[in-house]
Amino acid sequence: MIYTMTLNPSIDYIVEVTPFQLGALNLIQKEAKFPGGKGINVSQVLKRLGTDSKALGFVGGFTGNYIVNALQQKGIATDFVHVQEDTRINIKLKTGQETEVNGRGPTIQELELANLLNKINRLADGDVLVLAGSIPQCLPATIYETMAATVTQKGAKVVVDTTGEVLLNVLPNSPFLIKPNHHELGELFNVTIETIEEAIPYGKRLVEMGAQHVIVSMAGAGALLFSKELALYANVPKGVLKNSVGAGDSVVAGFLSCYFRMGDVQQAFRYGVASGSATAFSLELCTQAEVEDLLPQIQLIHV
Repeated sequence: MIYTMTLNPSIDYIVEVTPFQLGALNLIQKEAKFPGGKGINVSQVLKRLGTDSKALGFVGGFTGNYIVNALQQKGIATDFVHVQEDTRINIKLKTGQETEVNGRGPTIQELELANLLNKINRLADGDVLVLAGSIPQCLPATIYETMAATVTQKGAKVVVDTTGEVLLNVLPNSPFLIKPNHHELGELFNVTIETIEEAIPYGKRLVEMGAQHVIVSMAGAGALLFSKELALYANVPKGVLKNSVGAGDSVVAGFLSCYFRMGDVQQAFRYGVASGSATAFSLELCTQAEVEDLLPQIQLIHV
């Protein structure tokens, strides 16, 4: 089973108000709400690609109930720890330009954290845990390290999609996959990375530091995959960029879905790149049909 971890999920509430007048009454022209969070996005894309997963993390209050119900209605299994305070709401206000107002999220109590760690402790050989997104300030900064160490000792695989010191600190646990973009890769090593050539030595260094597979997304320039045996470049298919939200999560989901069907890293990389592109070219998360339409355009080159 693939398990996804979202420590601070949200309801993403998107509202369109044009024209917008500060200090006055404004009427919403369009609105939508979705369960949000990087791990939750991975679970949603996995489901669309025909792969089951179970969503873990913390939820609370009526907003947390909305997230659980929304996921279960989509056929996604959940095993969240319910906390005392409400799950946050993140507002995306579109007024000709987009303004984001993100909630802080609930304070997690020690017993609630212990309950989540107990769930992690049940993972076994063959399972996968996806750790995605930032860590709430109320939790230990080492929580991903703790979870990664626990699941690898059980024989399970861990996938980590986060940034900075948190990402570097999980590398000794030999994560199965990490996915920095080129800006995040540069920040890890205090350099600026703009080109494929500049990214290659640093992607290889992450493998030397412990990662089994590294995908570096280069935005419109394509993507790179590194492992002990491989260094590959994938182009970006043709399409119109409509949405960047969830594209990186779709790369992770596409890679995992294909890898655990076929066991082929190169084909999983192609499928991941097609999945990320399909989400970027859509107003919502990608569908399997959209991914497979783009797949023939993805070419791999050894670098």
